[in-house]
Amino acid sequence: MAKIEPGKSVLEVEELMQLLPHRYPIMLVDRLVDIRPGEGAVGIKNVSYGEPIFQGHFPQKPVMPGVMIVEAMAQSAAAYVAYTEELDVEGKVVLFMGIDKARFRRPVVPGDQLRIAVRTVQRRAPVWKFEGIATVDGKRVAEANYSAMLAQAV
Repeated sequence: MAKIEPGKSVLEVEELMQLLPHRYPIMLVDRLVDIRPGEGAVGIKNVSYGEPIFQGHFPQKPVMPGVMIVEAMAQSAAAYVAYTEELDVEGKVVLFMGIDKARFRRPVVPGDQLRIAVRTVQRRAPVWKFEGIATVDGKRVAEANYSAMLAQAV
């Protein structure tokens, strides 16, 4: 697997797949943009009606579940940290440790582009604390503080 060039401000899905163990249908980040080492980045998730979750949530009025939005926040933060801190992620996974102050302000529906601003609040290896703010068309749809750790895959 080719190493991702350092210093990029945008990572495409092929590069994200080198940093994250997730794959369809649970890969919830299509691109990472505005990457600023030591500050944060923005994850992009293009929400499509063809995603399996909308077959049951809800067929007559599809809404992206809040837990999926928080998962997209976590994946954006994991990719950001793995890339900017040049972590060795081979054979490892990022595990949630806690979610605090999660708020959901507006529904996210197919056709929306979810922009997830993430930043590191604290780092004490192997644990990170993050803040995530998700918007659609410049309007805040969700926010959360969460913590995660890098662990060996079982």
